[in-house]
Order: sequence, then structure tokens, then C-alpha cells
Amino acid sequence: MNDGLIPKRYAKALYKLAVENGDSQQIYEQLKPLSHGFRGLDDIKRVLLNPYVKEEDKGRVMMQLVGAKPGSSLDKFLLLVIRNNRAEMLRKIALAYVALYREKHDIAKVEIVSATELPQQQSDAIVDIVRRLMPTTTLEVEHELDPDLIGGFTVKVGDMLLDASIKNELKKLRLKLLS
Repeated sequence: MNDGLIPKRYAKALYKLAVENGDSQQIYEQLKPLSHGFRGLDDIKRVLLNPYVKEEDKGRVMMQLVGAKPGSSLDKFLLLVIRNNRAEMLRKIALAYVALYREKHDIAKVEIVSATELPQQQSDAIVDIVRRLMPTTTLEVEHELDPDLIGGFTVKVGDMLLDASIKNELKKLRLKLLS
């Protein structure tokens, strides 16, 4: 089996359990930060993969990381994953769960990346355009800064990318001059 299939299966099982227990949204909120990655991931991986660290301790580390309460569906699930020696896949499982939850609840992640902080009015205008294109979809908007863009912004929604950055314009100009 490959690394993509296993996390998806675990994510589906967790989603099914969460729906049955009525805490799918809470688990979604808890796993979102894990799916984005976090500082210290390598340190946590070393703890999770260390055979000398007890399963209960690994479970406590993961519970603290995602904010799960003892005895919750997520707590039990994390311990199951650790017992099945799949701890190294927890981030991929979190990514799969977040994607599955978004699919089931018609949620789109909107990533707005700009070279500098966008004024609120411009940010709102970008979100309004996306909202008009996807009127029935709930939007989760994230703003990031990337000075490498030089100026302008990029907007990513699912597989769609709008690149209105100066970096992209310079790249196009360069290619045009070379041809």
C-alpha cells in the first residue's frame, strides 16, 4: 500500500466516527493546524518514532499538539494510530481528514499571498470576487506574506491560481524577450 491510501482510509474512519459522535467539526478545527504543518515537526516525529517512548506518552504528545481531550473520539483515534505504528502518517491523515471534511461540507480554502500587507478593502474585494464565483461554497480565507512576489498578489482556490504578482509579470516579460 502507498502512503496516500493509508492516510485516506484512516481519515475516512475518523470522519465516520466523528459524524457518529457529533464532533466532526471540532475534530476538523483541531486537525487544521496539524495539516498546515508546524514548527518543531521534526522533534515531534523523533518522539513518535522512538521505540523507547511509551505509546501512552506518544498519545499525550499528540493530544497536547491538537488539543484533544482525554476520552474524546480524537484521543482514541490518535492512540489507535500510534498502536498501529502509523504515527509517522499523522500529518498526512490530518491533511486527508481536513480535505474530506471540506469536501463533505462544501468548504473552499482561499489563500491570498501578497508581497506586503494588503489593505482590508483590497482583501475584501478579492474575497467578494471569489464569493461571486462560488456562491454556495463556504470560504476559509488565509493571508500570507511573501516578499519574493515583489508586488501584487496571488489567489489560490483549490486547483485554480490567479497570479497578479510583479514576479510573475517579470517572468513573462523575460520569456517574451528570450523568444
